[in-house]
Amino acid sequence: MESLAKAGPLNLSNLIKQHYHHTKLSCIISNPFVSWAVDAALENGIPCAMLWIQPCSLYAIYYRFYKLNQFPTTLISNMIIELPGLPLLHTEDLPSFLLPSNSFGGVFKLLSDMFETIKKYKWVLANSFFELEKEAIESMTELCPIRPVGPLVPPLLLDQHQSLDVSIEMKKPDETSLDWLNKQRPHSVIYVSFGSLAVLSAKTMEAIATALKNAKHPFLWVVKTAGQLPLGFEEETKTQGRIIPWSLQTKVLAHPSIACFITHCGWNSMLEALVAGVPMIAYPQWSDQPTNAKLVVDVFKVGLKLKPGPNGVISNEDIEECITQMLSGPEFEGFKKNAAVLKQAACEAVTSGGSSERNIRLFVNEIARRS
Repeated sequence: MESLAKAGPLNLSNLIKQHYHHTKLSCIISNPFVSWAVDAALENGIPCAMLWIQPCSLYAIYYRFYKLNQFPTTLISNMIIELPGLPLLHTEDLPSFLLPSNSFGGVFKLLSDMFETIKKYKWVLANSFFELEKEAIESMTELCPIRPVGPLVPPLLLDQHQSLDVSIEMKKPDETSLDWLNKQRPHSVIYVSFGSLAVLSAKTMEAIATALKNAKHPFLWVVKTAGQLPLGFEEETKTQGRIIPWSLQTKVLAHPSIACFITHCGWNSMLEALVAGVPMIAYPQWSDQPTNAKLVVDVFKVGLKLKPGPNGVISNEDIEECITQMLSGPEFEGFKKNAAVLKQAACEAVTSGGSSERNIRLFVNEIARRS
């Protein structure tokens, strides 16, 4: 990121001058982690919008941390933080980059730089929707407004025509898993995926494997390499589940056989599950994921959170208990109902007259008036 920050501004400025000499750009939309892009845009007389790619709740947390100093000087374990528009947060619920244990100093600086330049952006857009994060969004209205224009997910999840799908897969997915899902009963399959970056310990992998085997439910588990699995597990469970290296996740989540999703709570995966109406078992790792998991449990009320023991490792018993609670416990119907309500709200947000559609129209109209 450091080399990109050095070379990026000049290269972007040159790109604008070389390719858009006669046709003026009306707006540049940039990722929040390339804060130098806004300076390159303004130098060329082009307004810039940021597309925030985490929950609006995280935007509110970071803004108050970096701009308003509404946090204790030192964050310690079990501390409670109260912020407008958000549930009560414990230290463990905060994004990992704000904690003393954070080992990614470069990311802390990236976030600091971004919020130093935040007022230079003409608009801050977000991959979320108003009905999902109403309180957090409204808490920022007088500070630095954020306009949700999402959910930015493939059309399949929004009950839209597939011809609108322009998504690109990071890796080659296993398409045969969909045939396998077609053979499973409705709301019976446990889907497990921890994204492209998370690396789980051998003990954690063993705990998940044991829990899935003992749960007696069919499962679909995304595992990058089979060598990460306990010896003999795949053979022992070949009639119960499928192990695949990568999935067509939106199609999997939209499949009627899926009962719940064990996830790391990366925002893209979490938003896809919310729009698909799938309850979640949260096992966050780092970055925004601990806060996202808090939202799943206490704000959206569509799931449970796995909590590591004193040794930092989850037990198979705890996973099994979460699976039981998720699929047949007293909160089971509530999770399903809340997930269905959010799915409906997501679809309505992007239809004509919906909250996100209105924000997009407002954004485009403002650009048009400036052109």
